[in-house]
Amino acid sequence: MDSNTLGVTFALLAALAWAFAMIFFKLSGEKVHPLALNLFKNSIAIILLSATLGVMGQGFGAISSFSAGDFWILAISGIIGITVADTLFFYSLNLCGVGIVSIVDCLYSPYIIFFAFMMLGEVLTPWQLVGAGMVLAAVFITSRHEPPADRTRRQLIAGILIGVVNMGLMGFGVVLARPVLETFPMIWSTLIRMAAGTAVLALFMVALPSRRKLFSVFVPRREWKFSVPGSVLGAYLSSVLWIGGFKYTEDASVAAILNQMASLFGLVLAAVFLKEAFTRRKFFALMIALGGIVLVILCDGNTFK
Repeated sequence: MDSNTLGVTFALLAALAWAFAMIFFKLSGEKVHPLALNLFKNSIAIILLSATLGVMGQGFGAISSFSAGDFWILAISGIIGITVADTLFFYSLNLCGVGIVSIVDCLYSPYIIFFAFMMLGEVLTPWQLVGAGMVLAAVFITSRHEPPADRTRRQLIAGILIGVVNMGLMGFGVVLARPVLETFPMIWSTLIRMAAGTAVLALFMVALPSRRKLFSVFVPRREWKFSVPGSVLGAYLSSVLWIGGFKYTEDASVAAILNQMASLFGLVLAAVFLKEAFTRRKFFALMIALGGIVLVILCDGNTFK
């Protein structure tokens, strides 16, 4: 398997892992504060990433040849994408609900494409742009849900704006780290980003008056049966695969487009595990997205120019 195919596989598996994680996060309800949930899932991921490095036998010697600048870029990327963006995601999810958030999430691919063009000089082929448009159109089709009945107009607008900022920060953070990710060991890069983002988040929470309540998330509770597997899938497995997708695909934009499939995978999983209706419209949207992925993968710049 060549590196680009490996990257494509990682990107799709990351979307699938995140879709499963979203099911668990939804089942856990809104009983956990966004800051606490973010710290909880990141802490589990750090433990698992450290254990993975131990099993693989990759000590500090594996990263000793990299410059301090590389570490700083990964750390800053983690603070932007994990401390800030992930927390904003949970705030937006609480305010808007899954339906509205899935629409806002459609900004992810355009943000990546924009930042990859501005910062890395990447340009998609015309057919890849068509494929990207098909995926985005499919996500929009499947995301036409009614706003939550228990939310005011002001809360919805605030949640949408928070989500827009969240997607922008996430896109900027990963594109910023892309040059380092190409050569840095995959598990180590994931751990450094996660550790930097979590450390800053923990310091911020310690300074808050409600810190005792926030840190109580680590006391075993009923919600753990959903938040623990959600954290393993969403913060550990999905993050590793996500980084792998951006590391090995030829273009960051392609990885971003494939990651967008998480919303569509979520539809299928919600129908199976949450008994949500899987309508003809949703099936049609899924077929459009799959067609778009075929264009993105096959039209890599050597065909259909």
